Amino acid sequence: MRIWVDLTNTAHVLVLRPLVELLEADGHEVEITARPLSHTLELLDDWGHPYTALGHYGGVSRLGKARAAGGRVAEMLRFGRPRRFDAALAHGSTDLPVACRVLRVPNSTMFDYEWAVLQHHVICRLANRVLVPDAIPAERMARYGARPPKLIRYPGLKEEYYMADFEPDPAVLERLGVDRELPLCVVRTAPSYALYLGGSESALLPRLIRHVVEQEGAQAVVLARTPEQREDIRALGLDRVIVPDRAVDGRSLVAFADALVSAGGTMNREAAVLGTPVWSIFEGKLGAVDEMLASEGRLRFLSDPSEVKIERKPPGRVEQRVRRDPRDLLELALPWVPSARR
Repeated sequence: MRIWVDLTNTAHVLVLRPLVELLEADGHEVEITARPLSHTLELLDDWGHPYTALGHYGGVSRLGKARAAGGRVAEMLRFGRPRRFDAALAHGSTDLPVACRVLRVPNSTMFDYEWAVLQHHVICRLANRVLVPDAIPAERMARYGARPPKLIRYPGLKEEYYMADFEPDPAVLERLGVDRELPLCVVRTAPSYALYLGGSESALLPRLIRHVVEQEGAQAVVLARTPEQREDIRALGLDRVIVPDRAVDGRSLVAFADALVSAGGTMNREAAVLGTPVWSIFEGKLGAVDEMLASEGRLRFLSDPSEVKIERKPPGRVEQRVRRDPRDLLELALPWVPSARR
């Protein structure tokens, strides 16, 4: 069968890669489209899988986003119409369900944050199947038109599936020039382009980085999402602050870090799965997955930089609590596609 996979953000490359590889191992033909945003194309280049870049970043305003979305849907239709796909899959893509509804392609969408209201009103109604973690109550999804049997609530976190065979690579520390003798704090900036955050950047960030390097005596690797964010962080002029110019192996970096402070939901959950202490500076409405992790003591919320205390983890300690079979997730997402296990 011919399968269409659309990737619209950095994390989606990590989430869907094992599913794409399983589909191809089963003999299916997978074509990937990708939106040029943040480090999405860089991660695809690192993977080496062919893809077609469609669309452009529309800025932080609602009008700019709407124009960019409309233009990308038109590109998606031109891409998809001659290829006659049998099924399609995305994680949070607003564009794929629209194009697939027009082209009559059965499609599934996945996400794990339920308060991106405008986005979910579109994709949940147009997708044939909606997958979310079972931490999200079904009643929160009903408002978007996602009810069983369309709604599928899968066990655990998506990170437990795509990290099932993950082993951290210490080469990431060498490439970044991390001093192994010093504590390491990884900082992930906010997605200032996200509509559900209103385009705001955390006011805590400069104070936080100063606290990490000056009060905690640690080094910080700051993973910025945009060139503007990188420039702002470098302008602080702080020692022991590393700001990579391109995408890095974030999972390995988090695995070896002594602490993570992040506005990114996926990276926070990776840390929780790997046993790395994590503080969230996420500015949006709290989702059910984060509520669950906080109740289990695996995620803390930062209101003041002084709350961050960095203690060295035991050497070589990487604690991955749960590993789940990504094929289970694939079969829930695309029941119409033959699987090697069925």
